[in-house]
Amino acid sequence: MFRAIGLFAAAALGVAASPASAAGDLLVAPTRVILDGSRGTEVVLNNIGSEPATYRISLEIKRMTAAGGLDEIAEADVNAAERAALDIISFNPRRVRLLPNQPQVIRVGARLPEGLPPGEYRAHMLFRAVPDAAAEAAPAPETARASSGGVSIALTPIYGITIPVIVRVGDLDAAAKIGDARVAETRDGPAFEFDLARTGSRSVYGDIEVTRPGVSEPLLLARGIAVYPEIGSRTVSLRVPPEVAAALKGPVRIRYSEDREVGGATIDQVDRVVK
Repeated sequence: MFRAIGLFAAAALGVAASPASAAGDLLVAPTRVILDGSRGTEVVLNNIGSEPATYRISLEIKRMTAAGGLDEIAEADVNAAERAALDIISFNPRRVRLLPNQPQVIRVGARLPEGLPPGEYRAHMLFRAVPDAAAEAAPAPETARASSGGVSIALTPIYGITIPVIVRVGDLDAAAKIGDARVAETRDGPAFEFDLARTGSRSVYGDIEVTRPGVSEPLLLARGIAVYPEIGSRTVSLRVPPEVAAALKGPVRIRYSEDREVGGATIDQVDRVVK
């Protein structure tokens, strides 16, 4: 799944993906859109909360980092390919109000100008909650008021989630190779980490399965691992409980495969000794 963090309109891409992703009371499906022709597609929103909610929909540019994160890029700093993505991706409507358990279809398409160079063009569609006017006008809670006559501040969480929208033009290809693997101690606890390198003219995207050689039962599964074209390699870091971290040490087999919805073919598979 995508792990979305709803705090002051922030959304983060986690290490796994599913057909639907939730942030706050918003459910979005699918979590990734690929357009490789003139035919468009649909994204379905659903308010799974108990109150009506309004969402604003927009496009933004994000670039992947070597650590696998996604940095938001100001529109003034986008490059030519990123500008083209913003120009060619179309969607409608741009603002929706959803009653509880009411689905809403967002139509997504691409308008390709003549002479557009082959390549992969990507923007991220942001679904951002619009605070209710009554909530915005409400007085600050006592816990947020200054105790000595100072300024009081009330923070209202604004939930948001992003999904990538990818437009592919021309005959593109890509390959990936798994590098060194290890169990690392991070600030948030133990993690299984490995290096993943990409070559070719488009992104790679798929699932990771870690098994003990000769044993079919997986030690670790992670879905939705991507490497985007702006980087040649990244570190994949998957947080795991301490007992799983211990089990992952020693000889393992790591398989990176295409998403199951497109066949699940192996992209790369290696044997490693994890320390």
